[in-house]
Amino acid sequence: MNDIEELKQYVGAHARAQSLPPDHFGELLGRVRTDEGGAEGSWVREWSRAGERAEKEGDFLEACRHFNMARFPYVDGPARGEALERCVRAFDHWRKEAGGIERIDVDTPEGPVGCWTSGLSRGDRRPLLVFMGGIVSIKEQWAPLLTRLSRLGFAGLVTELPGVGENPLRYHADSWRLLPRLLDAVKDSADVSQTYCITLSFSGHMALRASLDDPRIKGVMTVGAPVHDFFTDASWQAGVPRITVDTLAHLTGVPASAVGGHIRDWALTDRQLGDLKVPLAYAASLRDEIIPAADPQRLRRHVRDLRLVEYDDVHGAPHHLPEMQLWGFQSVLRMKGGHLLPRAALGYALFAHRARRRFAALRS
Repeated sequence: MNDIEELKQYVGAHARAQSLPPDHFGELLGRVRTDEGGAEGSWVREWSRAGERAEKEGDFLEACRHFNMARFPYVDGPARGEALERCVRAFDHWRKEAGGIERIDVDTPEGPVGCWTSGLSRGDRRPLLVFMGGIVSIKEQWAPLLTRLSRLGFAGLVTELPGVGENPLRYHADSWRLLPRLLDAVKDSADVSQTYCITLSFSGHMALRASLDDPRIKGVMTVGAPVHDFFTDASWQAGVPRITVDTLAHLTGVPASAVGGHIRDWALTDRQLGDLKVPLAYAASLRDEIIPAADPQRLRRHVRDLRLVEYDDVHGAPHHLPEMQLWGFQSVLRMKGGHLLPRAALGYALFAHRARRRFAALRS
């Protein structure tokens, strides 16, 4: 059973990422007293009840967001399993009404991996943008971003890290091989020879490893990705939040007490970082409680083409999300080249966000 106070602490970043107002989810969290299945006052029950209200009002995207929070951080039993199913159904209903987003299921030896896509076309094969969240965020959390990609000249594919959401694969050292398999699956309907990745946190580590072997990946943007020291520094691992360790244990299939030793060999070496041929855009948080500061510092020393931004924030920079999203998309467009008008528009919006933040800091 999860620690309720820790759940309340770490759900904020994901609620904000889905545009849920802090006053709204703060009031909802105040009613949560337990993590006992679907009982009254439980985590799953209160979030699901809010999802049900949104469904009745016909707001299926809002319902999806609440069911997503109900299954957070991962499915550990029937109650969260049902919440995940309702989340996917609500998103499916919304995307059919909104249009422009299609589902594909990519076959793998361990089972089909669900993906949401946009802009796939055999007649007009566009460069591909792959989007993947971290160890606690499902594809339905990020898939609404697909509606923006046609204006930026991309086809899009959003999926999940192994073990997350509808992805049945086990998370292991070779999980990076999922990315080439995804590219193979859409190679006839997207220009996968020009693939860019927005891969957050742990999926950023996967994308960097995949880019060393798959030349179709031309650039990676990530936020708070583990690189080396997260995997090797036992003293740092001892202070990582329980929710992170428990989730990694769930995804990898090892006891929580064994996670540190199990992932030690996953670290990217200095030589591998030096061999990266693709540009890397990395957003780091100065108060990150999951990723040690040594990891972005290591990137500074070894990665040849690095664009690094730092936020005075915790993991995922939840209080800088609009600004960070603009920076991320602008970084990918810089990697790709061309499309000067969208790049200029993103640059102006990013400048405005930064100016407002600095002005607010000066006033305070």
